[in-house]
Amino acid sequence: MSFPGSSAALGSPGSGGAVGFLRRVVDVRPGEVRALFLACAYFFFVLMAYYIIRPVRDEMGVAGGVENLAWLFTGTLALTLLVHPIFTWAVARYPRRRFIPLTYRFFAVQLLLFFLLFRILPEGGQVWVGRVFFNWTSVFNLFVVSVFWAFMADVFRLEQGKRLFGFIGVGGTVGAILGSAVTASLARALGPVNLLVLSALGLELALRFAGALGRWTVAAAPVGSTGDAAKGAPSDEEAIIGGRVWAALGEVARSPYLLGIVLYMLLFTFTSTALYFQQANIVAQTFGNSGERTAFFARIDLWVNVLTLVTQVFLTGRIIRWVGVGWALAILPLVTLVGFGWLSLAPTAGALMAVQVVRRGWNYGLMKPAMETLFTVLEREEKYKAKNLIDTFVYRAGDQIGAWSYTGLMGLGLGLGALALVNVPVAAVWVGVGLAMGVAQERKAGKIAPRVELAAAEGSP
Repeated sequence: MSFPGSSAALGSPGSGGAVGFLRRVVDVRPGEVRALFLACAYFFFVLMAYYIIRPVRDEMGVAGGVENLAWLFTGTLALTLLVHPIFTWAVARYPRRRFIPLTYRFFAVQLLLFFLLFRILPEGGQVWVGRVFFNWTSVFNLFVVSVFWAFMADVFRLEQGKRLFGFIGVGGTVGAILGSAVTASLARALGPVNLLVLSALGLELALRFAGALGRWTVAAAPVGSTGDAAKGAPSDEEAIIGGRVWAALGEVARSPYLLGIVLYMLLFTFTSTALYFQQANIVAQTFGNSGERTAFFARIDLWVNVLTLVTQVFLTGRIIRWVGVGWALAILPLVTLVGFGWLSLAPTAGALMAVQVVRRGWNYGLMKPAMETLFTVLEREEKYKAKNLIDTFVYRAGDQIGAWSYTGLMGLGLGLGALALVNVPVAAVWVGVGLAMGVAQERKAGKIAPRVELAAAEGSP
C-alpha cells in the first residue's frame, strides 16, 4: 500500500528519529507508517479489552464444573450461529465505516449488561449467568478479532501483509499484556466483575482508531484500493459490499482454497480444545480457590504475550520471508506435536504452563499473521463473510469436535497422559495441511496478480 505524496511527511528512507528506528525493526515503506501505527493502536485496544475478561471467562468455566465444559462449548456454537447472520446482514447492508462500529458497540453494550447482572443477582443466579458469560466471551473474542483482521486484509495487499502483519500484531500483543496485567493485579482487590466496564471502554477506544484508519485510507488513496473516488465510484470505506446473508456458505463450499483454510482451522481448534480441557483438569486438581485460579490463568496470558511480543518484533516478518507462508503455518503444528508428547509424560501445572505459553505465543506471534495473509488474495465479500464464517462457526465447530471427543475418551477411562498422546498424530496431519496451504496461496496470488497490478497502476498519481 503506497500512499501518494505522504513520504515527506512520514519519513524518507534515510530519515532518522522514531521513523528511522521503526524501519530498522520492520520493513515499512514510505507512506505506510501512519497506517501501520493506526492499525497497531486499533489492535492494542481490541486485545486489551479481550484479555481483561479472558481470565474471568476461564475461571467461570472451572467454577461451573469441568464436567460441564463440553456443554458450554455446545452453547458457544449455538450462540455463534445466532450472531453470524446478524453480522453478515450488517456487512451486506452497510458500508465498512458503519458495520464495524455496529459490531463493536453491540458487544460493548452487552458487556455492561453482564456487569449489571453480576452486581444485582444472588449467588445462585450468578452461576448461570457465569455460564452464559463463558459462551458469550468465546463468541465475543472471535468476532472482534475476526473483524479486525478482515479490515486489515481489506486495506493491505498480500506483499504488505507478509511484511507488516507481524508488526501490526505487536500492537495487539502489547494491549493483551496490559489487559492480562490489569486482571492479574486487580482481580483479587476489585473482583473480576468490575473489570467488565474497563473492557467495554477498550472497545470504544479501538473504534476511534479503526475510524481514523478508515479515513486515512480514503484520504491517502492507497494503491490497490478497489474503490476510485476520482472516477465517481465509492471508496472501499463507503462502498456497500452487498450480497446475501448466507453467501459465505456457498463461497466456502465452492472453493478448494477456502476448504483448505477450513481444514487447517478445524485441526487448530481441535488441538486447542484438547489442550484447554487438559488445562481445566490440571488446574482444578492443583488450585483450591477462585482467586488462585484466576491469577494462574492471568500469569499464563502475561507470559504468552511477552513471548508473542518478542516473536512479532524480531522474528515474524523475517521467518515468513525466509521460509514462506507454508512453513510459517507448519511451525505451530510442530510445536503442538512436541507439547502434547511432553504432557503425555508429565501432566503437571508447570508443564501445562510451559506448553501453553510456547504454543499460544507462537500462535499469536507467527501462525496468526501468516494465516491472515491467506485472506489477502480473496475478493472483498469473501474477506468479510467467508472469513467471518471460518473464524467463528468453523472455529467453534472444531471446538465441538474436540470437546466431545475429549469427553468421550475421558468416559472410556483414559488418563491425562493418554489423552495428550491422542493429539500427536492429529498435529502431524496439521503440519501437512499448513505446508499445502502455503503452496495454494502462491498459486492463487499468481492468478490475481495481473488484477492487483492493474489496480495499482490506476491508483498511482
